[in-house]
Amino acid sequence: MRLNLTLPWPPSVNHYWRNWQGRTVISPEGRRYRKAVEEEVMILRMNKKLDKQLKVTITAYRPDNRRRDLDNLLKAVLDALTHAGVYEDDHLICDLRICWGAGNLKKLDIVIEEVDDAAE
Repeated sequence: MRLNLTLPWPPSVNHYWRNWQGRTVISPEGRRYRKAVEEEVMILRMNKKLDKQLKVTITAYRPDNRRRDLDNLLKAVLDALTHAGVYEDDHLICDLRICWGAGNLKKLDIVIEEVDDAAE
């Protein structure tokens, strides 16, 4: 199975988590992002709860020309996809690739593929 979806630009890890009353919680910005991902997944009917090994490829299109770290994008996106029911849990991801796309489009193009056990 192969899923293709386009998601909005995520908050950075610096804006995804907050400390509240001695606990670490998802920030309001993080909750809004999770909700946006959940809505997109529901529209595309991609809440499959995949439960096999997965390869995830992300092409990130910056919102502007500022310097950014690719690795800061991953946590919010992968957690939001789990929350939206695309896959059982992100521990299933055995191959994760991320690269910059050309242009300032402020989006992520994501391909999720089940890994064939025979190919391992």
